[in-house]
Amino acid sequence: MKRAGGRDASGHGFAELGTATVSDALDRLGRPGALHGLAPLAEGQRFAGRAFTVRYVTAGSPPGTVGDYIDDIEPGEVAVLDNAGRTDCTVWGDILTAVAHQKGVAGTVIDGVCRDTHRALGLGYPIYSRGRFMRTGKDRVEVSGVGVPVSVGGVQVRPGDLIVADGDGAVAVPRDAEAEVLEIATAIAEVEARILADALGGKSIADARAAHGYHLLQRRTPTRPEERR
Repeated sequence: MKRAGGRDASGHGFAELGTATVSDALDRLGRPGALHGLAPLAEGQRFAGRAFTVRYVTAGSPPGTVGDYIDDIEPGEVAVLDNAGRTDCTVWGDILTAVAHQKGVAGTVIDGVCRDTHRALGLGYPIYSRGRFMRTGKDRVEVSGVGVPVSVGGVQVRPGDLIVADGDGAVAVPRDAEAEVLEIATAIAEVEARILADALGGKSIADARAAHGYHLLQRRTPTRPEERR
């Protein structure tokens, strides 16, 4: 599936890039993206997909629903849930995991916690969160928006932003910077491969890094005249 500009709507151009490399590319551009505090439920998890966003707030009186949005998520998308970093109640459990897995959802990213982790672990379904806790979010939180900008790990994530995740965590790539991030990240990966080859070939790390500008790989490049002063 392609979108405007000929870029892959599923984010396959990022599939082989690690989150560390993508994060370095975002640093080069001075753009936030690393979702701080979120970790994978299990080792070996990895995906790249578009964000389907859901925002939660503290439940009112009477309390609202925790949401039936799972029916609307497309295969290959990522459920991105903003529960304001709460760790006292969950917004994702075994029913959502089972349905998401069957639908082919790429994974779930939660600024909060998950539960019923045996289901996700058994199915190999990727979840990134602040941890696990058994207490339900029903009557404690409610959905306040679907398909809206959300805040996850200190980063604003908009619907359709690309989420890249692996064993080091998850990173969000804004759609307006996607092509540039991909280009820079690919170049960084190639340079680091050359540094590694030189080091394993007998060069000192210092010489290998100096030869390929290792310390400048993620450094922000000034784009405005006042930044070059």
